[in-house]
Amino acid sequence: MSNELIINATDQETRVALSENGSISELYVERHEENNIVGNVYKGKVARVLPGMQAAFVDIGLDKAAFLYAGDTYITDKTTKLSEEELSGDFDEEVPIPDASEETGDVAPTSQEGEPSQNTASEKTDSQNQTHQNQRKYHHSRKRRAPRYYHPPSIADLLKEGQEVLVQVTKNPIGTKGARLTMHLSIPGRNIVLMPSFGHVGVSRRIASDRERKRLKDLVQSACPEGLGVIVRTAAEGKRRSVMSTDLEYLLKIWKSIEKDMEHAPAPSLIHEELDIVLRTLRDTFIDNLDRISVDSKKVYTKILRFLDNFNPPMKRVVKYYKGREPIFDMYGVEIEINRAMGRRVWLKSGGYIIVDQAEALTVIDINTGRYVGKENFEDTILRINMEAAYEIANQLRLRNCGGIIIIDFIDMERRSHREKVYRAFEDALKRDRAKNTILKISELGLIEMTRKRTRESLIQTLCTPCFYCEGKGYIKSKETIAYEIFRELLKTQGDIQAKEIELYVHSDIARVIQQEAQETLQKLEKQVNKPISIHVQKDFHLEQFELKSKS
Repeated sequence: MSNELIINATDQETRVALSENGSISELYVERHEENNIVGNVYKGKVARVLPGMQAAFVDIGLDKAAFLYAGDTYITDKTTKLSEEELSGDFDEEVPIPDASEETGDVAPTSQEGEPSQNTASEKTDSQNQTHQNQRKYHHSRKRRAPRYYHPPSIADLLKEGQEVLVQVTKNPIGTKGARLTMHLSIPGRNIVLMPSFGHVGVSRRIASDRERKRLKDLVQSACPEGLGVIVRTAAEGKRRSVMSTDLEYLLKIWKSIEKDMEHAPAPSLIHEELDIVLRTLRDTFIDNLDRISVDSKKVYTKILRFLDNFNPPMKRVVKYYKGREPIFDMYGVEIEINRAMGRRVWLKSGGYIIVDQAEALTVIDINTGRYVGKENFEDTILRINMEAAYEIANQLRLRNCGGIIIIDFIDMERRSHREKVYRAFEDALKRDRAKNTILKISELGLIEMTRKRTRESLIQTLCTPCFYCEGKGYIKSKETIAYEIFRELLKTQGDIQAKEIELYVHSDIARVIQQEAQETLQKLEKQVNKPISIHVQKDFHLEQFELKSKS
């Protein structure tokens, strides 16, 4: 299988597509004016503490104050477990920052005073010292077990107004809401993730070999400074000690820079900026498996080479600067795949098709035979379509970045062996997906229920906006329905109209229906209301809009 990263960079946006064996499986888009700040580290100042919400507003220098939950300020046994499970399942896509706001609060943090780090200057301000002690105080201790059924500390005990805090953004500002923050910093590298708050070493569950897991854990534990946490990523499998050490040294350098800037920078200020979409994709993709990286921007091409100098020098050989006249996404067929992924219907090579409906609560996918009739018996025909659909659906889930609950309605299969075959094919196709997913067996009705971790906006959410005409419903009233609605309104208001004539203002399509298809009904209405009804076309009217006026 040939794998290629295709990068289209302009002044307005950057698009990165992952092609696997000639088929586009993942797409990342970053609009430059949208200013993505997830992963950025800030020195902030607590603006307001909200005991009733167990949260605080923190000024990090943006237009809106950011939001920090109490559970995102300290470490508990449960937080540590949540983080390790979250990262172990899959942390190869986004910056792995645990979301502590969903904790139930039945496990208490271990209260243990920490000594100031060797890098801490003695001239720290009182607020800085308090911040440092609070972050250390609630860090998890592996030697002491916290008592069960103990409530976590109140936000009022953790933070004070005016206090300076070191925080990382976990969610961008949306609408009227400010950014979401955590004090559990997470610094991702190619093979490992440095987590200064956690003080333990974990290994991705996707590394199946117990021997390899132990090797990596021992290797990292021996190199990692005491008190810092590290999670070994899936990409680390089989990597030499020198590679892992280089990665760790790179992350430790970033962490030391953050600590130094935290001491001297004013609050609020940006301390560390996350990588852009291109470099982030290179870091988080299985780059060693790429056969080519094609980029159409000389500036981005140079930036990639500089990045790989430090990150993965051997991969510089696969980076190619695209100079063709035809746009790079057209050349590689990416634009066609994007348009295909934005539609509901996706045709299969056999002539069958799948329908993808993405709603707020869940995504539903239906498989149909379409034009395919097959030369075999009916059961074999169904099996062939379902098998093809299984691979296409796995690809579409990645390309569309569908998250949450997903229901797949395969064509009913009578034979259990056929259901098992389709399930295994689908399960196998999903192994290439870096997002964590959970799949249930095919039911007797031919349904597969599954969940896929929502790590970022779907393709539709990224590239589209709800239809202004139908207000996002996906449908409008039929012309006949609107015409009959108008007739009912005329009968309802006939007693209130004292004028000699009624003027009806409608959309041109509705005027055509009334005057041609419903002309007889209109004439009967004129007799019932005992007034002539004149129809006027309004070019700026919505199809469903109409207005009744009296004419003296």
